[in-house]
Amino acid sequence: MDLIEQALLQQLTGHAADQTGLWVVDENLPALTQIPPIAGLELLTNRFDLSANASAKGWPIRYSDFDFSPWNDGSFDRIYYRVSKEKAVVNHVINQASRLLKEDGELVLIGAKNEGTKTYYDKARKLLGQGELVKLGKGGFCGTVTRQEPLGELLDDRDYPTLRPIADPFISKPGLFGWDKFDQGSQYLVAEFDAIWPTLKTPQPRVLDLGCGYGFLSVNAHLKGVESIVATDNNAAAVIACQQNFDRLGINGSVVADDCAANQTERFDLVLCNPPFHQGFSVEGELTDRFLASAARLTARDGVALFVANMFIPLERKAKGLFGKVETFADNGSFKLVRLSRPK
Repeated sequence: MDLIEQALLQQLTGHAADQTGLWVVDENLPALTQIPPIAGLELLTNRFDLSANASAKGWPIRYSDFDFSPWNDGSFDRIYYRVSKEKAVVNHVINQASRLLKEDGELVLIGAKNEGTKTYYDKARKLLGQGELVKLGKGGFCGTVTRQEPLGELLDDRDYPTLRPIADPFISKPGLFGWDKFDQGSQYLVAEFDAIWPTLKTPQPRVLDLGCGYGFLSVNAHLKGVESIVATDNNAAAVIACQQNFDRLGINGSVVADDCAANQTERFDLVLCNPPFHQGFSVEGELTDRFLASAARLTARDGVALFVANMFIPLERKAKGLFGKVETFADNGSFKLVRLSRPK
């Protein structure tokens, strides 16, 4: 546990039982959701896996796309938040804290220097009132900001809750990685669909989109012709956006909140995956292992899994223990396309 996590743990365990508190949990804190419930604290997270882990521990928790509407104005004495990667998310949480905190309630912001934590603290102080900033070693900060009237101007959160068009036929929203663009790796994989489809055992495959985002791979598979599609993602914003794209385009399938498709049992003719390789702010090799394991479990015996990955990810080596056949069939110097078949 690093200094930032230690500082947050200290803040959480020091929470007074007679105070109302909210812990806003993003993808950066999987370890801390293993701690037992703390009296007076509720949790809000946008990550399905963190929600499941915390719920199993007995935490009172809500899973949503950081929807704070269930709580009334002035509901909390303290809100704890380890900053997210995306600026719009952080600004959204700070804005909501200005509504949810009682007079003289406190927002605790924790994060690293290179994550913009000091800047977020300064903005929160201008919105809410006075504050105190403490250094955590050489690279971290813990800021406590007290809500006082009159409030300042709300921060620019890019109209966080609103879905919007990004390029025909897609809609998306802040809160998911690369929400306002087409991922280059996914584009590279889609460009090979014309060559891939004739090699499938059926021209109308049952498709699993593993880590779907707003549905770029699913939509393009639908355009090639499929029997059905199941799209899964851990991120609540991704599930919302992908479902909207399915509805708008009349895609035969379902969008499911899940942790690396852990709750799926059906086997598929075609599994598509552009696996994330970041957990929070750090590169996390275990994520690739988990996506590969799910693909091996859910690919039909005569089916195929197609992965696109950054060149530096040792995906082929990791896949050899899970699939009988591993082929890197294309690369462009930045991304590689890997075909996996004969799941073990």
